[in-house]
Amino acid sequence: MSTQTDDEGTIQWLVEGDVAVRFQTHRDLLDDERPDLERLVASDGDAATILAARGADGHWGRGFYQPKWTSSHYSLLELRDLGVAPGQAECASTVALIARQKGGDGGVNPSGEIKEADACINGMFLAYASHFGATAADLESVVDFLLGQRMPDGGFNCRANRSGACVSSVHTTTSVIDGLAEYLRRGYGHRDGEVSVAVGAAAESLLARRLFLRRSDLQPIRADFTRLHHPPRWHFDVLHGLDVLRRAGVSRDPRMDDALALLQRRRRRDGRWAAAAQFPGETHVQYPPAGSPNRWVTLRALRVLRHFG
Repeated sequence: MSTQTDDEGTIQWLVEGDVAVRFQTHRDLLDDERPDLERLVASDGDAATILAARGADGHWGRGFYQPKWTSSHYSLLELRDLGVAPGQAECASTVALIARQKGGDGGVNPSGEIKEADACINGMFLAYASHFGATAADLESVVDFLLGQRMPDGGFNCRANRSGACVSSVHTTTSVIDGLAEYLRRGYGHRDGEVSVAVGAAAESLLARRLFLRRSDLQPIRADFTRLHHPPRWHFDVLHGLDVLRRAGVSRDPRMDDALALLQRRRRRDGRWAAAAQFPGETHVQYPPAGSPNRWVTLRALRVLRHFG
C-alpha cells in the first residue's frame, strides 16, 4: 500500500516528464487546469514530434491506416490522448480528409476491398474526430453506423457485420465507448439521447465481465488483458478499460473491484507502474522499455484509482 509521501514523490517524478504528462498530471491529479501547459503540448515534446511527421498530403504514414502505428488514424488517436488541444489546425484538417472516406454503411472505410466498416476503427475515429472539432455533418453517419452495430448484450464487436460474431468484444466495446462518450462531451447533438443510452449499455456489458474476466469461470479472458500497455492503441487491458470508463463518467461499481485490485497489485514499491512490451509496429516516439517505470502508465493508473477510489 502506498503512503502519502510515496504519492508526492511519484507526482514530482511525473511533472519532470514530457510536457503532455506534466499537463495531464496537473489537470487530473492536482485539479489544476494549466492552460499554459496545454498550449505547450503541441509545440514541445512527443506531440510536437508526431505533428512534425505529418506529410504534405495532409496525412501521416501512408494514409489513413498504414502503417501501424504511424498512419493518420493512430497518429491522431495518439495526439488526442497526449492532450493536444481541440483547435489544432493540422489535426482538424486531416480529420476532414478521413471523413470523406466512407462506405455505403456510413462508417469510415478507406478499404477498396472490404465492404463493411469496422466498428472498432470507427469508435476510435469518433473519439479523435470529436475531440478535434469535426463538423457535425461529418460525424452523423458514423454515429448512425455505430448505433446500428449494438449487440444484444449492449456491447460491440467489429466482426459482427463481417463474420457474424454474436458476442461483444471488450476491445471494440472499449473503443466505441470512448468515441461515443467523446462525441457527447464535445456537445454534438445528432441522436445524443440514443448515444447516451448506448454508452451506458456498453459500459454495463464490460461490467458484466468485471471488465476482463470470462463470465463462465471468472478467469481472465486473456492473460494480456492483465498487463498494462501504453499507448494501448486498439487493444484492451484493465487500465485502458478503466480509464475509458473514467473518461466516460461512469460511477464506481463493485464489479470493478477485481480490475482495481489488479491495478493496485501492479504498483511497484517505489510508487510507480511499469508497462508491458509495446505492440509491434512503427512508432513516432520511443516509450520506456517493458518493465521499467512508465510515466504514462503511472499517471493513468493514479487518475483511475483517484476517480474510482
